[in-house]
Amino acid sequence: MTLNDVLRTAIEPALAILPHQMDTPEARVMLLSIGLQESRFAVRRQMGGGPARGFWQCEQGTQSSRGGVWGFFLHPASRYWMSVLCAARGIAFTPAAIYNALDKDDVLAAGVARLGLFTDPRRLPATDDVVGSWALYQRVWRPGKPKPDTWPDLHAQAVAAVQMEAA
Repeated sequence: MTLNDVLRTAIEPALAILPHQMDTPEARVMLLSIGLQESRFAVRRQMGGGPARGFWQCEQGTQSSRGGVWGFFLHPASRYWMSVLCAARGIAFTPAAIYNALDKDDVLAAGVARLGLFTDPRRLPATDDVVGSWALYQRVWRPGKPKPDTWPDLHAQAVAAVQMEAA
């Protein structure tokens, strides 16, 4: 799947459901960068039988850990918009239902990923801020096996795709 395909079929429809202020070049770059880092937009289930699902490889988490879907479900910044997203996608507003749909509904997965970014209290980094975008990814995704050496190239691919889409 090309980055333009991901923008057209997953990210843009998800952002159309959420408030228009969430649709920014910075958000699009982050969503593409994270998707590239997590799955290369090639797999919707974590390799090796892991628990992560969707192109953005979100785990279910637990109520007590407040990680993954549970964290975004419970967070006051994202909870309401998660319910709107679920209603628009025909998904029950429960962490289990959301998690179970992530590998089948790319629009839902993109929306959940965007809402995950929305839980961070800091502004989204500028599109050319590779260091800031890596820091945001680490804060929100808390990757188990981070690969910082791959981020600059993947981030550059995301920036190029968003710039091409805007042109």
